Amino acid sequence: MENKKSNSRRRFLKNTATGVIAAAVAPNSLKASMSTTKMPTIIPASAKGANDRINAAVLGVNGRGKSHISTLMSLDNVQVTTLCDPDMNVLKARQDDFKNEYNKDVALEQDLRRVMDDKDIDVVTIASPNHWHALSVIWACQAGKDVFVEKPGSHNIWEGRKMVEAAHKYNRIVQHGVQLRSSPAVNEAINLMRDGYIGRVYMARGLVFRWRPSIGNKGFEPVPDGLDYDLWTGPAQKRPFTRNLVHYNWHWHWDYGNGDVGNQGIHETDLCMWGLDVGFPTQITSMGGKFLWDDAKEVPEVLTSVYNYPDEGKIIQFEVRPWITNTEEGVEVGNIFYGEKGILVVDGYNKYKTYLGQNREPGKSGDDGEKAASGIDRGAGGLTGHFANFIEAVRKGDSSLLNAPVETAHLSSGLAHLGNIAYRLNRVLEFDPSTEKFVNDKEADKMLTRDYRAPYIIPETI
Repeated sequence: MENKKSNSRRRFLKNTATGVIAAAVAPNSLKASMSTTKMPTIIPASAKGANDRINAAVLGVNGRGKSHISTLMSLDNVQVTTLCDPDMNVLKARQDDFKNEYNKDVALEQDLRRVMDDKDIDVVTIASPNHWHALSVIWACQAGKDVFVEKPGSHNIWEGRKMVEAAHKYNRIVQHGVQLRSSPAVNEAINLMRDGYIGRVYMARGLVFRWRPSIGNKGFEPVPDGLDYDLWTGPAQKRPFTRNLVHYNWHWHWDYGNGDVGNQGIHETDLCMWGLDVGFPTQITSMGGKFLWDDAKEVPEVLTSVYNYPDEGKIIQFEVRPWITNTEEGVEVGNIFYGEKGILVVDGYNKYKTYLGQNREPGKSGDDGEKAASGIDRGAGGLTGHFANFIEAVRKGDSSLLNAPVETAHLSSGLAHLGNIAYRLNRVLEFDPSTEKFVNDKEADKMLTRDYRAPYIIPETI
C-alpha cells in the first residue's frame, strides 16, 4: 500500500495525531511514565516486507465480520485465507459469498484454536461476541499473530488489562476497531481543541441514540444443528440455548455483551477520553432502566452515566436512548465537547462543526469528503482506512504507526464497564486509576472480572 496517496495520508495522521493518541490512551499511572519514557516500538518476528502477502483469518463472520472480509480483500497483497465461526451454517454461507465475490476458495474452521495453530496465518481479525474478544486477542498474541479486534476490546476491565499485557509481552501489533481514530477530520477536530480553539475544554458528552426495538422472549430450545454452542459460549457460564442470544441479541445480556454503551458507544467513549485527554475517572455514577418493553433484555434500555475527574476539572456525560427521541445539535450518534469559548460537535460520520461565543456563531468545520457521508465504513476515516493503518503497521513491524493501539481498547471499553457497574450497583463509585480497582468496595471489585469457564480461562499471568 506504499503509494503516494497512502503516504500523504500517513504523514497527515502521524503529524497531527500520534503524540496526542499516545498521551490520551494511557491510564493515569502510564501517562505519567510516558512523559519521560517513549513507549517501546513493537517489532514482530514475522514483520512483512512491502511485497509479502499477508494471510488473514476472520473470527466471527455473521455480522461485522462480513465487513472485515470485504475490507481486507480490498487491500493490496492481503488475502483472507480462513473464516472461523462456531456456527457451520454461517460459515458455509460466507464461503459461498466469498466464492461468488472473489472466485476463490477459503478455508473454514469452527474452533479458533486451530486458527491460532496455523503458522501460515499472519493476522487475525476479531468480530465475535464481546465475551470472546480479550481471550481471542491473548491467544493470538501468544501464537505470534498480529490482531485487529472490534470494539469493545474487552468484556470487563480486568481482562482488558491482561490484553494489554499480552500485546506487550509477546511483541504483537494490536489495533482496536475505533475507526474515528483514523479520520483526518476527527484528528483535525482534536487538534483544534488541543490548540485552544474553543478554550479550555472541560466537558465531553457522548450520545448513542439508536433504534433498538423489543427482542421479545423466545424461550429455550434445542441447540440447532451446525452450531457448536460450547464454543460459542466460551468463557461465559453456559445457559440453555435461546435465540434471544444467538446470533445478535447477546448484546443485551450481561454474560456476553455490555449494552449499547459497550456496543456502538465505544466509538464515543473513546472520543470523549481522547478529546479531553484523560484516562480512567475517579468518580462514576449511572442511572437508567427498562421503560419500554417487557422483553428478554437484561441491560437497561435507557442509561445515563457521569464520569468525574475532579482533580483535572473535567467531566464526561454519556447517554443511551433506544427509541423515538430528539437529536442534540443534529446528532443521534456522536460527541459534543464544551469549552469556555464554544462547543465542538462530532457526528458519527466523520464530520465536525464548531459554534463560538454566546451567540453560537458558526466556526471551523470539516469532514472526510463525500465518501464519509455514505457510511462510516467508507473513505480514509472509515474501516478501510483503519484497516490500511493496521496492515501498514504489521508490514513495518512498528506499533507506533497504529492509530488505535491496544491501550485504547482497554480504556474506552473500560469506561463503559465502569458505567455499567455503577448502574448495576445503583450508587456512586470511587475508582483508583493507578490500581484499576474501586476504593474500599469489594462488591464493586468483584465486577471488574468474571468467573471464567474452563478451558476458556484467562490466567493471572499471561
